[in-house]
Amino acid sequence: MEISHIEHLGIAVKSIEEQLPYYEQILGVKCYNIEEVTDQKVKTAFFKIGQTKIELLEPTSEDSTIAKFIEKRGEGIHHIAFAVPDVQSALNEVEAKGVQLIDKAPRGGAEGLKIAFLHPKSTHGVLTELCMD
Repeated sequence: MEISHIEHLGIAVKSIEEQLPYYEQILGVKCYNIEEVTDQKVKTAFFKIGQTKIELLEPTSEDSTIAKFIEKRGEGIHHIAFAVPDVQSALNEVEAKGVQLIDKAPRGGAEGLKIAFLHPKSTHGVLTELCMD
């Protein structure tokens, strides 16, 4: 698999609005995009630091995966996303190597990216996202 860079780090938060002052006023990075991804039941906010983004993930429903994550583990790092040239090819490659997939095919994500997740049981406890423009 060819990874070009870390696309973003996903951080689960209870409230984006409550987190914005920390990122903007303390860290000095500006939020450049807030959007809702309805099929994932999440609201996202993005900050760019160099080539890497920070994605805040706020649940929009009590039954969303982010709400369940926060309930079980609290706020914090949720996943790491790697940029790949072809998500489906990368999925095929890692599945052939025995990695358990959450997504068998790419789906739409925030910022118009094609995304797919690898199961943390196969990635040493790290929820891993593969994504491409």
